[in-house]
Amino acid sequence: MTDAMPLPDSTPSVVPCTDLDAAIALYTGQRGFRLDMIMPADAPRIALVSRDGTTLRLEVSIDREAPVAVHGNPGEFVLRRAVDHDAWPEGRAGMQYRDLIPGRLGGRMIASHIRIPSGGPVPDYVHYHKVGFQMIYCRRGWVRVVYEDQGPPFVMHAGDCVLQPPTIRHRVLESSPGLEVIEIGYPAEHETWRDHELALPTSHLRPQRIFGGQRFVHHIAAEATWENAVDARFEFRDTGIAEATNRIAGVRVLRAVPDAKPDDVGQRNHSDGVVFLFVLEGQLQLRGDALGTHAMQADDACAIPSGAEYVLDPATPCEVLEVVMNFASW
Repeated sequence: MTDAMPLPDSTPSVVPCTDLDAAIALYTGQRGFRLDMIMPADAPRIALVSRDGTTLRLEVSIDREAPVAVHGNPGEFVLRRAVDHDAWPEGRAGMQYRDLIPGRLGGRMIASHIRIPSGGPVPDYVHYHKVGFQMIYCRRGWVRVVYEDQGPPFVMHAGDCVLQPPTIRHRVLESSPGLEVIEIGYPAEHETWRDHELALPTSHLRPQRIFGGQRFVHHIAAEATWENAVDARFEFRDTGIAEATNRIAGVRVLRAVPDAKPDDVGQRNHSDGVVFLFVLEGQLQLRGDALGTHAMQADDACAIPSGAEYVLDPATPCEVLEVVMNFASW
């Protein structure tokens, strides 16, 4: 499975392997190493393990079916339909991933539909991500999590959302059967580092602490208020993520207003950012001169390039997760 154990060196020695999980088990189990880093989370192929000053880089050395984060076009329109995707590869901590932006917009963005079918305790550990932006939206079920300086563990229910600012330590503890979340991050491929020293929850409660220029957000759907949107056929609840990230990203949930009949329908145009949409409930139509016309239903997703004009027409009562990534601010 792997080469013989390399001699100690000042830089990580590369250990080729065909099965990363098995290689990690070998080195952390039989050989006394500890796991320090793994990437990418949705389809791990690289891990760092260490012992007594020696660091090894375990790396999958054969071709495998995995997303490529650098070949996509940052300005392309991407439509990902639920009916066209039935594979859920297993990623970090036993979580199953559905890729919502296969080309990753040239490495700029990853969007994943993640599920844990069986529920119960999650084989996770205290860790952090080297990211510029990362958010989690609870799609179905519930999940219990804990975050550095944010108090005791809490439960995210369907509709709740968190902003995970860069390097904040956290851990997934347990979930309901059938948990599903939507995770959005930048850049598309990033490192997940294990923190071997910090215990969670921390003794300090510092909800206003800044991590990498951003503040932790826990948006609770049951406590949110709905506001009128520019398009009178929709209302929205804002998660507060735009303010917490200094507007490098904004996250809202749009909801169709029953029986709304506005005199006109305004075009949507986010000139400074890529718009990601995930249909949470119901059906709608997306149309635009440059994008064409597309019927979308629950679990469909799309990425709309910066500056593209479009209209959303609700076909039934519907809710949509909207994430605007303002890459010009990075």
